[in-house]
Amino acid sequence: MFALSAKSIDGRDFRRTAKDRESGAWVVFEGRVRAKSRGRKVRWLEYEASPKLAAAEFGRIVREIRRKFEVVDVFCVHRVGRVRVGRTAVRVAVTAAHRDAAFAACRYAIDQLKKRLPIWKKEFFTDGTAAWIRHGK
Repeated sequence: MFALSAKSIDGRDFRRTAKDRESGAWVVFEGRVRAKSRGRKVRWLEYEASPKLAAAEFGRIVREIRRKFEVVDVFCVHRVGRVRVGRTAVRVAVTAAHRDAAFAACRYAIDQLKKRLPIWKKEFFTDGTAAWIRHGK
């Protein structure tokens, strides 16, 4: 499952993903907006995305994950719009029979997502300036 959300990401939505009987492991990565970036104080971030292209690319990433790791499922929600410091910007969850596969697949998922998904991030700083940042940096 992949979704873009203009609203806060709710961890309770992900708890439903961990209820299958095949999974002995459920690994969740949560990326949050940090207060500093490259030595500058951040006020908030804004994310823009191409929903159709992002969903298609995430589908390719999930197919790769299924070939590389023994997983049950992979889920991702990424914010779009304004996200304040301390708030969740992305959450990835992987279920698998065993923890090694779940940890490795979750790491692979977030790394590939940040490299390949058409999601753009703009940082707004406390000094009133702003800058577009390549996603994943």
